[in-house]
Amino acid sequence: MRNRMGMTAIVAAFVTALSCSEVQGALTFLRTRGQDMVDEANRKVLLRGVGLGNWMLPEGYMWKFGDQGDRPRKIEKIVLALIGPESAARFWAEYRRAYITEADIARIAELGFNSVRPALNARLFLTEGDDAAHVDEGFQLLDHLVGWCREHGIYVIIDMHGAPGGQTGANIDDSPDDQPGLFMDKRNQDRLVGLWVKIAARYKDEPTVAAYDLLNEPLPQRTGAAEKYKDQLEPLYKRITTAIREVDKRHMITLEGADWANDWSVFSTPFDDNLFHQFHYYCWDRPDKLNDISRFIERRKELNTPVWVGETGEKDNAIYWATTQYFEANNIGWSFWPWKKMEATNGPCSITAPEGWGAIRTYSRGGTKPSVEVARKAFDELLRNVRLENCVFFPDVVNAMFRRAPGRIEAENYGHEGLNRSYYVTDSTQESKYYRTAEPVPVEPIAGADRWSSQQGIKLGEGEWTAYTVESLATRDYSVVVRAMAETSPASVELTINGHTQELLILKGDWGEIPLKTATLSQGVNRVRVLVKSGTARLDWIALN
Repeated sequence: MRNRMGMTAIVAAFVTALSCSEVQGALTFLRTRGQDMVDEANRKVLLRGVGLGNWMLPEGYMWKFGDQGDRPRKIEKIVLALIGPESAARFWAEYRRAYITEADIARIAELGFNSVRPALNARLFLTEGDDAAHVDEGFQLLDHLVGWCREHGIYVIIDMHGAPGGQTGANIDDSPDDQPGLFMDKRNQDRLVGLWVKIAARYKDEPTVAAYDLLNEPLPQRTGAAEKYKDQLEPLYKRITTAIREVDKRHMITLEGADWANDWSVFSTPFDDNLFHQFHYYCWDRPDKLNDISRFIERRKELNTPVWVGETGEKDNAIYWATTQYFEANNIGWSFWPWKKMEATNGPCSITAPEGWGAIRTYSRGGTKPSVEVARKAFDELLRNVRLENCVFFPDVVNAMFRRAPGRIEAENYGHEGLNRSYYVTDSTQESKYYRTAEPVPVEPIAGADRWSSQQGIKLGEGEWTAYTVESLATRDYSVVVRAMAETSPASVELTINGHTQELLILKGDWGEIPLKTATLSQGVNRVRVLVKSGTARLDWIALN
């Protein structure tokens, strides 16, 4: 499902209604209260947002580049080599003005998100070299963002994605030499502390800023960085926090573990009364698996702080529905990564590749250098294509994140309330071999699944059932289609939506798409249940359109 950013009038009305219901006047400062985040009226807030990647810190994979263009400084080198210094300088200034604008923030708010996480590159705020000096451009971009978010009721979590010297020793932090220089040179740590103090002093009275994310995904295990330096991580966090508190005592601070944010062994007793802990969550197993988060939930009890997922995404709708449902069932907010990137159907917005982009991609992989004319034309077109109004929008991706109709409910994405509430199976002692491997509902791969798609279904016998929830932005009728097959023929199945039941008689054979009568969903959350009355059935999905 794809269309240009001009949504239909009816969808626009739906999302506007949602945004109005969630924004309750001006934003107030957030703080932690035990394992919750609350506003100044002591109302619980669950941050559900998107990451603004590829803007202040471009990433090569979002440009479809190869290893020679895998990080900002290498992308800059390519642009410089292709169009020269004057044109390159103009390109980057315009790129950063065009990539995220107020139109992006307005759309993000309309869709129901309540926060954004901008990925910062320290080089836009601070020069490198022996005599580092502050740079205005980064602060100006951040000021604009905060102003737009204030206007549209969106919180900002400021993310230090690329710290001075680099915190990972990998491409994602714009590392100059694939080393975690932040932990190898005290000058870099001094600069990071100074930069955070400058940011905190600038926004200390700004409630639109929800939190400071001190370091993104520091010290991965596979590069050897964690083993060498992770004992320095919490002391550095303490030092930064102490310095921030000298100028800003109000904003929340969020800490990421080592090894892509997920090694929480670095954390001891919380050292500040307004911080929360963060992990990142991607499901890239084959076959698909909904990765367990119980270790983070257990540590949350010990730390008595909120937990937030600062990044999740980069897969498909089945996983998006599953993960955000899983997080929220456990009182965990989330931020989808990223808002937009080039030629991708698995995010909210896709940038169309310019004419001639293939030649530039080839050059980023060591191929022939295209002419100045070809390159300049492609980069000029890119500046137009990155603007929101020229992007391709995928409402199905957003709907999956919010478990919202119209959309497809994958059978394996039943609720998380447990036996007799979200499911019933005869043998509750078994464990599924696939997907939700700690639970007893049998999940099985469907033949023909490709590398990226979640193609799994569930198998239910007589008397067994699964239950789902789906949101609708308005009370309206939806067409209903079920994809199923009978393992023993015939299988009698009941589909119940908000207490209204339809019966399916499935004959043995291959998978088939079975249209049912129109069903009415109420505005808000709706309950769906599938019950096998007789026989054995396999269920792939329920589509509500």
